Amino acid sequence: MKSPARELLDLPPYGRTQVEKRADLTQRIEALTRFHYEACAPYRNVVDRVFGGLGRVDFRRIEDMPFLPVSLFKDLELKSVPDAEVIKVLTSSGTTGQQVSRIHVDAETAQVQSAVLIKVAQHFLGKERLPMVILDHAGVVKDRRSYSARGAGILGMAQFGYRPFYALRDDMSLDLAGLRDYLGTMKGRRILLFGFTGMVWQHFVQALEASSLRLDLSDSILIHSGGWKKLEALAVSQEDFRERLRAVAGIPRVVNFYGMVEQVGGVYFENELHFLQAPIYSEVIVRDPVTLAPRPDGQPGLVQVVSCLPTSYPGHSLLTEDLGVIHGADLPGTAMKGRSFEILGRVPKAELRGCSDTFQTRAA
Repeated sequence: MKSPARELLDLPPYGRTQVEKRADLTQRIEALTRFHYEACAPYRNVVDRVFGGLGRVDFRRIEDMPFLPVSLFKDLELKSVPDAEVIKVLTSSGTTGQQVSRIHVDAETAQVQSAVLIKVAQHFLGKERLPMVILDHAGVVKDRRSYSARGAGILGMAQFGYRPFYALRDDMSLDLAGLRDYLGTMKGRRILLFGFTGMVWQHFVQALEASSLRLDLSDSILIHSGGWKKLEALAVSQEDFRERLRAVAGIPRVVNFYGMVEQVGGVYFENELHFLQAPIYSEVIVRDPVTLAPRPDGQPGLVQVVSCLPTSYPGHSLLTEDLGVIHGADLPGTAMKGRSFEILGRVPKAELRGCSDTFQTRAA
């Protein structure tokens, strides 16, 4: 199937008002729902058993269309293309012994996801590729056929830089001498840094603080992603995170983004208000953790992410394991149109397991 997102690639990623975007996106999500229903038997089984089949679905609102909990990708093989068309399999991050999600990607989905990531990232970085410091080690991206969410994130962002320098050694220690040499060769050029939030904190900020050295990255931008669980446990707020980065390295602009391997390319970058923003290809919904009914703006609940990108697997409408709140749409103070939201943290395991069990039991 040709991705419905292809028709949007020539448009500004934040150029449509919420009303304009929602009217267009509703049709695209309906088309994807019907396609995956026919092409993926496990998805069809879930829709039939949990949502009563397509005949009972009201396609006038995205909120009323079928969705999957992300945990199903750990238990079921969910793909809508033949094995011969799968060019890579992405896996979610997980600790030892945990099941991981397996996401089957074909050429069409990979191309569109990459194109959308470029459009969104260029809104913040511009079109010129920048010297790049990756706050990780090079071993993470060795296997191109099957790699983790971490490796996929690095490779996705690496296309916006050139001459990348991996600032961590294999043992996760900061290669401070190598980093200073690299910055010396790039003096006078704007630097792009990328890393995952917890690792940036532990292996960059804290390592620099321990060394009592300060880097001059006053002409740079840091893009980071990943959960705040580790930092919240240390009582480190997002404002603290930005301030400490300025203190040890002079980094003037720090931009967080939210995304997941189950919906690669469906990325939500921060706007000027430090809220996450849904671009024209995507939408975010917040649901009551118990009833799963949509909640109005300002009320926290389970975050559902919707994207018109995935065609090789039914990842177009997913109920996440995160709590969030919607702050409104087309907000004053930012030129970025669409819904603004905030991630508040992870759902307690008992609540999350109950929601997943409901889907598993009814879909069995």
